[in-house]
Amino acid sequence: MMKKINIGCGGRPLKDYINIDQDSMDDMRLRYPDKIFEDNLVIENHDIFNLPYSDNSIDEVRADGLLEHLSFKDEPRFLYEIKRILKKGGIFEFSVPDFEEVCKIWLSLEDDWKDFFSDSEKDIKNNHWFGTYTYEYKNRWGYIIATIYGSQNGEGQYHRNCYSKNKIQKMMTFLGFNIVTLETFLWKSDRDPMIRCVVEKK
Repeated sequence: MMKKINIGCGGRPLKDYINIDQDSMDDMRLRYPDKIFEDNLVIENHDIFNLPYSDNSIDEVRADGLLEHLSFKDEPRFLYEIKRILKKGGIFEFSVPDFEEVCKIWLSLEDDWKDFFSDSEKDIKNNHWFGTYTYEYKNRWGYIIATIYGSQNGEGQYHRNCYSKNKIQKMMTFLGFNIVTLETFLWKSDRDPMIRCVVEKK
């Protein structure tokens, strides 16, 4: 049976994967009360830099929207840990914000600051302009800036790193992976430019 793990799953735990996050399944149900999760989903808590798996033991690792949260020092620690646990021919699939495209969008928007960030229930209900409560790309200091720096509305919700397709290609080659897929897409249908990468361990 294939052994697959999904690291930094957040509110997207996957069936048939070992889901790993800093929060539990109960935490996710509280955070996303309107979301229906499949039964029997479990989220495990592990140190992502020292995962409890033997060398060459995992068939697939997924990490969607995780790497941008790692510091410059933690980035290689995590990637070498993934390489350690993957079997030869194992797959590592991840996605990150397309920093180059996000910067182009930011530069194209109006420089019109309106108010400080707020995550009060009242402001969220009224679609406060900053952060993830209104998703319009209207000016530089609204939702787009949260795409760059993270939503900052919870522990770990900060972006500490950034990526372009060229950086990813060179980084994966440097690590000794074969690149299978390297493409751009929109996380939501009309926003959040992302890069998706699938690599294979040699």
